[in-house]
Amino acid sequence: MPGLNGLELQAELSDRGIHIPIIFITGQGDIPMSVKAMKAGAVDFLPKPFEVDALLSVVESAIEKDRQMRREQAELQEIHQCLERLTPREREVHDLVITGMLNKQIACQLGTAEKTIKVHRGRVMQKMNVRSVAALVHLAAKVGIQTGAI
Repeated sequence: MPGLNGLELQAELSDRGIHIPIIFITGQGDIPMSVKAMKAGAVDFLPKPFEVDALLSVVESAIEKDRQMRREQAELQEIHQCLERLTPREREVHDLVITGMLNKQIACQLGTAEKTIKVHRGRVMQKMNVRSVAALVHLAAKVGIQTGAI
C-alpha cells in the first residue's frame, strides 16, 4: 500500500471510530509487528505463504467476532435508550433501587411517600423491560452504572 502500511491504516481506522475486523496478511511481518497488530485489535496475522483453509478459518472467526460485537453494541444502545425514557425522578429512584435500598429508605431519602416510590419503581421496571431488581442491576452494570452488592 503506497504511503500507508497496514499498522498505520489500522490506527487511522481506529482514530476515526471505524471498528471492523482486520486480518493482516504479510510477507514481511515479524513477531513484534504481529503483537502490535493484535494488541490494536486485529483478528489475526497470517504470514505468507498461508493455506487457504487457514485464511477461511480466520475470516469465519472475524465475521463471528464482528457479529458478537454488533450484538453487544445494540444491547448497550437499547439499555441507554431505556434509561433516556426515565423521568428525572424515575432515574433517581432507579439509581437508589440498584444500590439495594428498600422503598421505605428511598422514600425517606427523597422526602416522599413510600407509595409514591412504589409507583416510580414500577414505572422504572416497565420502562427498563425487566421483572426483577437483579435484572435491573445487571443492565445498570452493563452500561457502567455503579450498583450495590445485590
